[in-house]
Amino acid sequence: MTVINSIEEAEALAEKLAGLDLAGRLSFVAGLGGRVVFTTSLGIEDQVITAEIGTHRLPIDVVTLQTGRLFPETLALIDETESQYDIHIARYEPEQADIDAYAAKYGMNGFYESVEARHACCGVRKLKPLARALAGATIWITGLRRGQSANRAETPFAEYDAERHLLKVNPLADWDIETIKAFVADNSVPVNPLHGRGYPSIGCEPCTRAIKPGEPERAGRWWWEQDEKRECGLHVAEEAAAIAVQQ
Repeated sequence: MTVINSIEEAEALAEKLAGLDLAGRLSFVAGLGGRVVFTTSLGIEDQVITAEIGTHRLPIDVVTLQTGRLFPETLALIDETESQYDIHIARYEPEQADIDAYAAKYGMNGFYESVEARHACCGVRKLKPLARALAGATIWITGLRRGQSANRAETPFAEYDAERHLLKVNPLADWDIETIKAFVADNSVPVNPLHGRGYPSIGCEPCTRAIKPGEPERAGRWWWEQDEKRECGLHVAEEAAAIAVQQ
């Protein structure tokens, strides 16, 4: 097993992945050994990665964060995807005690009231389940792309996640949305019908709206907040470290 546990080694891997196609990137990473985990939100990017994992029967665990507040269309797509590719998508849910504690402090929909409350909700429903999903993993695969937002414009193919002590791989970093859509059409990849209704980025139902013409892909996420770098914390190092301390 090849263990990559430094920034320098991750940078070298990123250079290697840059010269491969998507299937090659995923196959190479899967061959490094250890537990390889792909976290999918069932968005169009993630469906492309899942399709390649299923089609090539790669030894990669596919997991999703079942937050308890997903769109019905997203939940239906989990089952459809499992059936089409004959794979299992493991669901990681928040702990009821954490949800109850959040509701007691902020109210069930308190995330609309402050950034603090919204981050706390994401912590309970996403970050803590993610920590369980990645337990024992050596490699974490994501669907991050540079074109998704200004905050993700420098996304590398591979990076060392010092807080989680694992290698993070973003095999679609250089794909634009048109390339994604072409792959989906050419390979009959099932996608969330909400994409066709103006939702390029889909999260929890109360926190996602359709975007307006000319808006960035992720403008519909936590739309009531003014910060243009809105994130849930899954891909923000400081948030990951805070959750680790709480556990």
